[in-house]
Amino acid sequence: MFVSYKWLQEYLPNLNQEAKALGEVISRTGIEVEDVFNYAEGIKKVVVGHVVTCEQHPNAEKLHKLTVNVGEEELAEIVCGAPNVAVGQDVIVALPGARLPGGIKIKKAKLRGEVSNGMICALQELGIDGKVVPKAFVEGIYVFTEKQTPGTDVLELLGLNDPILELGITPNRSDALSMRGVAYEVGAITAEKPVLTVPEVTNVSTQQTADLLALNVENTVDTPYYSIAIAENVVIKESPLWLQGKLMKAGIRPHNNVVDITNYILLTYGQPLHAFDFDTLAGKDVSVRRAKADEAFTTLDSVERTLSEKNLVITSNDTPIALAGIMGGLASEVTAKTTRVALETALFQPTVTRLSAKAVGIRSEASMRFEKGMDYFVAEQARQHALALLVELADATILAEPLTIDHREPFEVTLPLDVKRVNHVLGTAMTVTDVAEAFDRLQFETTHEGNVFMVTVPSRRPDISIEADLLEEVGRIYGYDNLPSTLPKGEATPGKLNYRQQKTREIRQLLEGNGFYQAITYGLETEAKAGYLALKETHLTKLAMPMSEEHSHLRTSLAAGLLDVVAYNVARRQSNVAFYEIARVFYGNETDRPTEEEHLAGAVTGLWESTPWQKIARPVDFFDVKGMIEAVVSTLGLVAPLRFEATKKAELHPGRAAAIYLGTEEVGYLGQLHPSEAARLDLPETYVFELNLQALLAADKVEKNYHEMPRFPASQRDIAVLVNNEVTNATLEDIIKENAGGLLKHIVLFDVFVNDKIGNDKKSMAYNLTYFDPSRTLTDEEVSASYDKIVVALEAIGAEIR
Repeated sequence: MFVSYKWLQEYLPNLNQEAKALGEVISRTGIEVEDVFNYAEGIKKVVVGHVVTCEQHPNAEKLHKLTVNVGEEELAEIVCGAPNVAVGQDVIVALPGARLPGGIKIKKAKLRGEVSNGMICALQELGIDGKVVPKAFVEGIYVFTEKQTPGTDVLELLGLNDPILELGITPNRSDALSMRGVAYEVGAITAEKPVLTVPEVTNVSTQQTADLLALNVENTVDTPYYSIAIAENVVIKESPLWLQGKLMKAGIRPHNNVVDITNYILLTYGQPLHAFDFDTLAGKDVSVRRAKADEAFTTLDSVERTLSEKNLVITSNDTPIALAGIMGGLASEVTAKTTRVALETALFQPTVTRLSAKAVGIRSEASMRFEKGMDYFVAEQARQHALALLVELADATILAEPLTIDHREPFEVTLPLDVKRVNHVLGTAMTVTDVAEAFDRLQFETTHEGNVFMVTVPSRRPDISIEADLLEEVGRIYGYDNLPSTLPKGEATPGKLNYRQQKTREIRQLLEGNGFYQAITYGLETEAKAGYLALKETHLTKLAMPMSEEHSHLRTSLAAGLLDVVAYNVARRQSNVAFYEIARVFYGNETDRPTEEEHLAGAVTGLWESTPWQKIARPVDFFDVKGMIEAVVSTLGLVAPLRFEATKKAELHPGRAAAIYLGTEEVGYLGQLHPSEAARLDLPETYVFELNLQALLAADKVEKNYHEMPRFPASQRDIAVLVNNEVTNATLEDIIKENAGGLLKHIVLFDVFVNDKIGNDKKSMAYNLTYFDPSRTLTDEEVSASYDKIVVALEAIGAEIR
């Protein structure tokens, strides 16, 4: 909502605060002021000029050479390229030395050899949006339709020297979608009661409206109020400058005096009106009904629309002439030929208007106000004001007794409010007088006995219905800045991160320090993706009312969303990417709510290491990601060891996939995306992993013990074994640990050798074994005894010691 400061001053004559300061006060009282601007800011030396002569430029086909009276002793010679310039026009002239928006300076110049002392301007060159410029002047210069005095300041004439406050209106404050509503609000803030008058209708005919027209409303729930008045002898012409200026500053394009009056009333009262050309109506009746299925109707924007039962329409002789509360029809548009006008004043049920507007894809200034709800008892004042303006600006004669069907329910909202309750909730020490003053400034009628007020809410404030609403009104008028600051009472507990938060933060820092980026993906997926690469089989949970089929099921893994993120980046030439996500998955069942479980997942593709100056570029492989997982788990300090065992998953490479175990519990997986899956997603070689972070965080932790630096040396032995290809590293390490005894402290696999000389089904695996006792130096015999037991155990499973 664009609010003209000068228009506001018409209702609040004593308002003298600087516009930006007023905007700050309004924002701190409850309605956000998004911007305060002034069209005149930075503009100077722009006056009215009268075109005395207009000749073809001797050296340019599309230019004209003019002499213009700008209120000075001598006529100004100006070269102009506008196609609509002509002798006798009063136009906008920027004189030499003038400044226009955007820092444009006007100087004396020569255009194709002819002197030009200034520039004739279009409204757009004064900073006015082309969408609100009158259609006749969208192309070319602006021409005043009323006689003006040369040299007059254009900014004052058009009312542009006026601060504009842009209000961000929340859905509950529909009262602030009108100038009168804003006047009540600002008046309450500044302790000034607005001066609001409604002009009397003169030039009323003795003829009755009912003599020319009949009115019918099929459903009074859809349309609780409908009134139509008729104006005859209407003269269609341009609106006066004061009216055009107010509309343009409010973001509405002027059309003609009749249409502009309806828009002016909409801005003034928040009550939409619509004007029909009476002589184009199909019959001498007006009805309000629901549209028929597939009924065709052409709106004012020249678009033919197919209607349904969701749409409410105004008809004449059962032919639609308007979409109720949204937009009029092209056939009954007010044009230059119009001499009789039927003026509609109506109230339409908000939900019906919203569904109708949605069905046809139109959201107009009128529909916006009907949708949000409005003052149901301002309709008569709005109609009276509009008819008075039709007499004043269109020379109209008004027929007596407008036709009206009125089924409005009385607005009777009276609420109790105890001053003690006000002080308890707001933490204030207000008196009865303070609360009474707040309601007086809001112009809410009140009575009170002792500390208890009975507050009668005016119809312009349909958002107030409970005690909390009154508390808010008192609080904001009293001033949020005046509410006392207090500290909480009681024992204070210093805040800190719990174990889960602390470890999650450490994991994030570790991953991000190693080049991973955090991704946040949807918790809802398609049915196909919801179970993709799930850690365990489970029942999928489907939403009862999903937003779309793409977001219909709760995910059981994070992998599908992460792979979509990787694919999105790769498609945009980001070939080296690593993403991780810590989020929840949902394991469903048939009868109860799904079980939530926190997971950590990652997806990596491209180069793991790249140092161009050394000509090193190494792509990521299985062991890079495995090492990353081990580093993550090591931050948790778990008692049970982490084991990787070969596994088969349809979505993963058959030879590069591992299940991850913590002790005997499976807590995750790791693997290369299957080539067919990678091709489907248009990805290169990509690795993905997922861990049950919740289980890892809940697992037993090793108690931290600190030992002095060892004084005795360790002993090391190497062992290489030849085994079948299907024997895993985990199997061999388990056998070594089980048979080595307590002196063995570390096992490191340092070589894997595969060659056809040792057999295509064989592999050689070499381990480094470290023995250590912190209390003494080990003997060769003790180490050899442990080593021999290991050899015997390995040979027992068919391993050959090399």
